[in-house]
Amino acid sequence: MIKKLMLLGAISTSLFSFAQKFSFVPSVGYAWRVAETPSGLSKQEKDYIKGLKSGLHFDLSAYYHVNNIGIGLKFSNYSASSNGMLAVGNPYGNTMYVTVSTKDNITFIGPSIMYSNYNEPTKHKLILDAALGVISYTTKTGNVKGTGSNLGLDAGFGYQYALSDHLFIGPKLSVTAGTLNKMKINGTTVDMSDAKEGLTRVSLSGVATFHF
Repeated sequence: MIKKLMLLGAISTSLFSFAQKFSFVPSVGYAWRVAETPSGLSKQEKDYIKGLKSGLHFDLSAYYHVNNIGIGLKFSNYSASSNGMLAVGNPYGNTMYVTVSTKDNITFIGPSIMYSNYNEPTKHKLILDAALGVISYTTKTGNVKGTGSNLGLDAGFGYQYALSDHLFIGPKLSVTAGTLNKMKINGTTVDMSDAKEGLTRVSLSGVATFHF
C-alpha cells in the first residue's frame, strides 16, 4: 500500500509539473492601421476612411513552454466600421450624396514563438512573441464584398504582474503586418499592384496569462 501511495504521489507530481508548462494568453485592446490615406480626397472621404483606420483588437494564443521558450499558435482579429455621406456624380453631371457604410475585418493565424520569464521566481513578468502566418482581409460596403489574404507577421512585447502563480496581467504593445497585392471583389480577382492594400496595424492591449 505504501509503495502504491508513493507511486501515485510521484505520478501526480510529474503530471503537475507537466501541466505547469502550458499557457493561454488572451488580450483585448485598440488598434490603429498605419497605411497612408490616399491623396486628393475630399474631407468627407478622408473622414470616412479615418473611421476604418482604428478599431477593436483582440488575440488569443496558447503555448507549450520549454524553460523560457514557448511554442504555440496565435490568432488575432481587428474590426472597424464607418458610416458617412459621400458625393458621387450621376450620368447627367450632377452631384449626389449617398449614405455608405463599410465594415472591415482583418484576421491573422499562425505558429508563434514566445520568450518569457514565467517560470522565474519574480512577480514581474516579461513576454516577447513573434508569429508568422496568414493574414486575411474582408471588407463589405452594401452589396460589395472584398476579400484577400497573404503572408503576415505578428510580434509583440508586454509586461505583466503576477497576481498568483497561475494568473498574470498587464499591458502589451503589438504590431501585425501584411499587404495585399490582389483581392476578390464579389468573386472577381482584382490586381492591386498599383494601389496595394496595407493591413499593418499597431495595437495596445490588456493581456492576461493563465499559466498551468
